[in-house]
Amino acid sequence: VNQVANLTLVSSACDMVSTAYASTKESHPYIRSVCDAAEKGVKSVTEATASCVQPVLTALEPHVAAASEYASKGLDKLGEKLPLLQKPVDQIISDTEELMSSRVADAKDAVSS
Repeated sequence: VNQVANLTLVSSACDMVSTAYASTKESHPYIRSVCDAAEKGVKSVTEATASCVQPVLTALEPHVAAASEYASKGLDKLGEKLPLLQKPVDQIISDTEELMSSRVADAKDAVSS
């Protein structure tokens, strides 16, 4: 999970969502109250679940470690094959806009000629 969270694409997307969430909460008092209540509910459920799940996680720890290692190797290979994962969202959007603009210009030139 940490490795996925540290991918540039994922971390920049999370930052964007977090900024939008905070801005929306700040701008809209009704939404803020709903979000605050939801956050408290999630925190309570997480805390209650953590104590119940801990014994199961302890028993499964060797299996989780093996799965984590396997997933880590898979993510490394995925990162090699998809360099897009190492770019921030705003750069991907910018690159896409440039590509689309270029394609539209090419299409206009083709139609004109």
